[in-house]
Formats: sequence, C-alpha cells, structure tokens
Amino acid sequence: MVRYQPPMDWQQWVDWLAAGLHGRSRWRLSLVLMGMSFAKGRRTVTTWLRAAGVHDDFADYYYFLQPLGRKSKQFAERLFTMLLLRMTPARVELVVDDTPTKRYGPQVQGAGIHHNPTPGPADQKFLYGHIWVTISLALRHPLWQTIGLPLIGLLYVRANDIAKIPKKYCWQFRTKLELAAGQVLKLAKMAHEFGKTVWVAADGAYAKRAFLKPLRASGVVVVSRLRKDAALFDVPRPPKQRGRGRPRQYGAKRISLARRAAHPRGWQTVECCVYGQLVTKTLKTFLATYRPAGGLIRVVIVKEDQGYQFFFSTQPRATPREIIEAFADRATIEQDFHDVKEVWGAGQQQVRNVWTNVAVFNLNLWMHTLVECWAWNQSAESIRNRDDSPWDDANRRPSHADRRKALCLRTLQNEYSELPTPLRRLSKIRNLYQRLLQLAA
Repeated sequence: MVRYQPPMDWQQWVDWLAAGLHGRSRWRLSLVLMGMSFAKGRRTVTTWLRAAGVHDDFADYYYFLQPLGRKSKQFAERLFTMLLLRMTPARVELVVDDTPTKRYGPQVQGAGIHHNPTPGPADQKFLYGHIWVTISLALRHPLWQTIGLPLIGLLYVRANDIAKIPKKYCWQFRTKLELAAGQVLKLAKMAHEFGKTVWVAADGAYAKRAFLKPLRASGVVVVSRLRKDAALFDVPRPPKQRGRGRPRQYGAKRISLARRAAHPRGWQTVECCVYGQLVTKTLKTFLATYRPAGGLIRVVIVKEDQGYQFFFSTQPRATPREIIEAFADRATIEQDFHDVKEVWGAGQQQVRNVWTNVAVFNLNLWMHTLVECWAWNQSAESIRNRDDSPWDDANRRPSHADRRKALCLRTLQNEYSELPTPLRRLSKIRNLYQRLLQLAA
C-alpha cells in the first residue's frame, strides 16, 4: 500500500469529514481520495485503488462505498459546515442545476432514458444513464473571479424506473424540484444558524411553484430566469377602506414582458461584474406579482445584442446589479460539471449498486471542492506552472487540472522530504525525482 504524504491542512479536512463515518472504516477515505488524485487513464474505482496501492483487500473498499453513498447527505452537510467556518462571506450563494452521466449495461440500478442536454453532432436526443441534481456553493476569489464548490449530487430516478431498484432500498420517487428544494432547505437552515443570508441561483427549469414557494417561506432568496410568456400581474393597490376578507395578493392586470421590453422608455445603465469582467448593462426593472413565486418579485429586463433576457428575484428589495451578478454566478456550476467529468472522470466508474453510484459521483464532487479549498490561499506561482508549455499564456487563470497537479506535486515533495538528508543531496536522486514528478503529476 502506498503511503502518500498530503499537505497537513488537506489531511485535517479529510479527517474532519471522515469523522462522520464508522470508526472501523473511516481511515479508508483518505486512501481513496489520494488514489483519485493520482489515478491515470480511465477513472474507474479499480484505477483509484491501484493508484493507492490496494491489492489484497480491494473488496472491502467496494463495500466501503455503499455506506458512504447512504451517508452522502450527512457528508455534504459536514463539508458545508467546514466551508461556513472557513471561507464564506455574510451572504451564502448556492447554485442548483442537474447534469447527466452516461452509463452502459441494463443492470445499472437507478439508470434510465433521459433527455440529452448536449446532443452534439450525432443529434442524440436521449441518453441512458443517471441524472444528478447538484448543489454547489459560489464564492468570489480575490484573484480568479467566482469559483463553484460542489456540495452534493442527488440521484433523480424516473417514476418508470423505480421498480427496477430492489425494494430493500425503499427508494421513493421525487421530482427534481422536490430533491433540490429539500436539500437547499437543509443547507439554508445551517447557514441561518451561522447568521448568514442565503441566495439561490437556478435556471428557468427550476423557476416553478414546487421549488420557489418552500424556499421563499423559509427566507431564502431565489434568482432565476423568466419565460417570455410568464404570467405576471401588476402590484395590487391597497384598498382605501379595509373590508372583510384578506387583502388582494395578486394584481388584476396582466403584464406582458415583450411589450415592456419593446417600450422605448424606462431604460437605465448599470455596471455589473459578469463572468469576471466589469460590463455595462442596459436594463429595465419593476415590481410584479407571480403566482409560482408566491407573491411580489423584482423583474429585470436586460437588453443584449441578440435580444432580451428576463430575470427575477423573490426579494423585491434586491438591486438589478445583485440579480444580474447572482445569475451570472450560476455559470460556475457548468464549469464544475466540466471539471468533474473531464478532470475526475465522473461517470466512468461503471458500478451497478445504486448507493455505490451515489458514492462515486459525490466523491468526484467532493474531490473538486477539497482541491479548490486547498488551492484557495496558494500563490498563483505555486499552482500555475507553464514551463513545459511555453506557447501557453503565463498569466492565464489556473485551471482545476492545474490545481490538482499542484496538490499531487506537493504530496510527492512531502514524501521526498522524508528521505534522509544524504540521499536527497545526491544529484542522481534529485534528477530522478524531478522526472518522476513530471510523470506522476
């Protein structure tokens, strides 16, 4: 078994997260994570274990993944607590979206036929695999703009595929909106206990009653996109004399977003930080009532070169700049999906058990977050190394792959420093060490 020497702060975070697991198996988590860091080629569970030097007791690690999948929500809550204690400002911004992972074979529990969000040249409208409702934390880095830290991926199983899961797992059907709303409410409750306000940025697919109303009732602000034909109504005027019954909550006059956007008056310019750049946006803003949101909302119409975009916030007092910047931060989760699949190989772990599938996908998410946390306070020079690629821009923002490589290098350097001093001074040992570093990382 390989004995890696990860950085001290990394090991402390892993030990904190593993404390929620059973005492007889929690020590395996550190080895699995190190194996994920140094795995090469196709990122299967076998590749993880091979990189960690596991040989004889490999079956125990597969059994370890099932209880880890069952405790994925508790694990994510411990990770969120760690981030609240270390990194988040007064306002916590969560991002919600879903992503598929392709699978192969009819015996994969929880897999089914779903719409393909990225058909590609082959124009495949459907794919066979899993759908993961993912929640991440968006944070502003002082040097590298907004970065997304994935917290948890919830497996969505279609109602037609529930019967394929063994009854002993007691799997119940829940829609994507119900999965997202239930988990966000748990995270929001934790953030409120720390005295922080919570904002949630989601795509227009989540701007529906089942998602908006429970979050608004708990004090969570939701920012999302509006359909062009959304059923908006004006703000009702307070009655001159209080009569019997409850005051009117929704206006009687329908608001047309297309007409509001076509009207030449009411436009204003606001400077916003969008995708790491300070830009000037031309927009309109007004209050309206929206039944799916449960009452009063703030609407923002943004004029772009290719047309108009419509956003809203369940917080009427929110400024247009806050709404635009919050929705722009939603793009961080798309980058997370790319990194998790390309760098960590999410979806390549061809396991069959439903809880093992939950465990391996969330392990990829948690590795992404842990690597970003470790690299958060590192200097750009220690992470961004362009010596082997002089054609690249030396000042470009370090990618997630660069951060992973820096973690691997630091781990190997710690192991090298454990050698006796006379061996480390030999030129042959130093040259061999440098070549091995390039091969390993």
